[in-house]
Amino acid sequence: MSSRTPAHRRTFLKAGSTLLLSVIAPMAANAMQILAVRVWPAADYTRVTLENDAELKASHFLVKDPNRMVVDIEGLTLNATLKDLVAKIQTNDPYIKQVRVGQNRPNVVRLVFDLKEEINPQVFSLKPIGDYQHRLVFDLYPANPVDPITALIEKGEWHKDDALTAAMSGNNKNENAANNNNKHDNKAEQKTDKPTSNQQIRMITIALDPGHGGEDPGAIGRAGSREKDVVLAIAKRLKHQLEQEDNMRVMLTRDGDYFVPLQTRVKKARGVQADLFVSIHADAFIEPRARGSSVFVLSEKGASSTAARWLAKKENDADLIGGINLKDQDKQLAGVLLDLSTTAQINDSMKVGKVVLKEISGVNRLHKPAVEQAGFAVLKAPDIPSILIESAFISNPEEEARLTDEAYQNELAEAIVRGIKKYFAKNPPLNRGKIA
Repeated sequence: MSSRTPAHRRTFLKAGSTLLLSVIAPMAANAMQILAVRVWPAADYTRVTLENDAELKASHFLVKDPNRMVVDIEGLTLNATLKDLVAKIQTNDPYIKQVRVGQNRPNVVRLVFDLKEEINPQVFSLKPIGDYQHRLVFDLYPANPVDPITALIEKGEWHKDDALTAAMSGNNKNENAANNNNKHDNKAEQKTDKPTSNQQIRMITIALDPGHGGEDPGAIGRAGSREKDVVLAIAKRLKHQLEQEDNMRVMLTRDGDYFVPLQTRVKKARGVQADLFVSIHADAFIEPRARGSSVFVLSEKGASSTAARWLAKKENDADLIGGINLKDQDKQLAGVLLDLSTTAQINDSMKVGKVVLKEISGVNRLHKPAVEQAGFAVLKAPDIPSILIESAFISNPEEEARLTDEAYQNELAEAIVRGIKKYFAKNPPLNRGKIA
């Protein structure tokens, strides 16, 4: 949808047979009930979700000066749950200033979103799945999104900003000093830290992908721990530790509690020209005794085990639970990415997967002694080594307790960092021809 929709132009969302019913006769005021309202603000976009007991028909249009989005929902009478939407808008929401809710006319509720900037909205409905009933979703994207590499640099927390500046400008003033230091450094992990006389400083970009988020809580442990919270905490600790390295910078596919579609996670990694993609999860199984950490890479030839195939399907279903606008998805993209996933990419993924798995084995027992393979959608970047780490089984009460323990989260992050450093020591990103 164009971000410059004229004020008089309206777009309609028609949900199945609801259109016919609304034409034949007005729906009774109590025929539909808003069950819950949720707001998920994030730098990427803000999502507003209305959960209801039946499919809804809605229309929306944009107004400028000042920027507003007006939404009319048919078949509704204003209730207390819908009124709660007003209080759920946070003052730090990047895109929504406030929302006004009212009964526009009989059986039609009007929402007016007062906006902080011009947006490109997506409005769509989701059918019942899991614990959710029907959902009407409003995704408010910025009309002028920030360049991903610019955003990465602005969010960077590196201690050596001068090194990055030198790399980007081709400044080689520190090369001699770096070479002298390199002569006295015999540690394998440090091979990528010091440039040689004919190299620029090479920043390694790592994309960390905390699974699930927002509408999609992921697996839930017996004590109530949610996978989306645990893996975000681990990812933030891992990000902090990686950025202690002079030559590493990190992009999080999500840095808060909001949903990111699987294909978008891959696009984000490619947008910042990542050298490595690491997706972090906390496994669950119907049997609470299942335990241990695992590392997965992509497979072109089918899963390496029945359990791996089951897990990949469960993780790939995240889009259905989190909710994506199917009309705006490139239906060919998933197939194209799989076709482009070369043997070289999978081989590189296997290399980093093996060394990370070995380091993790010193922190937690392994579920399987070898790297496994399956068709995870989030691992299908054709040009980025990609691994998925199942940190532990959140469905196992003992491991759930460890996953929520800060000491264990730090130990796990440290192990992953060691594995990543060892991989790049033997597989410098310069060999793949990308210079910061």
